[in-house]
Amino acid sequence: MNSDSLCRFLLFSLAFNYLVLFVWFFAFVVARNGLQRLHGRWFRLPDTSFDAIHYGGMAVYKIGILLFNLAPLVALWLMRDGS
Repeated sequence: MNSDSLCRFLLFSLAFNYLVLFVWFFAFVVARNGLQRLHGRWFRLPDTSFDAIHYGGMAVYKIGILLFNLAPLVALWLMRDGS
């Protein structure tokens, strides 16, 4: 696999993962009560815990995107432009 195809893969992966993050965020904002009722059937969570779990999950997911998609992509771009 050459660096161009790896850069393309990381770019598409970055875009897809941010799309998943945005869908999660908008679903949480728009359908928060429905999500809470759905999860409330399985787990007894207060409102603050439910919000904190989703906010923390989004933060961990975003850090994962930055660490596993964006950082290698930037490193590849810098290596390709430097040579």
